[in-house]
Amino acid sequence: MKQTLTSTPIRTDARKQETSGDTLEHIRLRAYELFEQHGREHGRDLDHWLQAEAEVTQRSARRAAA
Repeated sequence: MKQTLTSTPIRTDARKQETSGDTLEHIRLRAYELFEQHGREHGRDLDHWLQAEAEVTQRSARRAAA
C-alpha cells in the first residue's frame, strides 16, 4: 500500500522567531567579543560560541524569571 504525505501548514509565532533571531545575533556578537578578548586566536570558535550561548541563555533565563 502506497502511503502519501499530506502537506500541513506549519504555524509559527513571528514574535518567537524574532526572539530566536535576536538570541542568535546576541550569541554571535558575544562569541566574537570572546574571540577578540582571547587575542583573536583561531581554532577556538566552538569554545567561544558555547560560552557565549551559555551566557546569553543564562541572561535570558534570569530576565524571564524576574
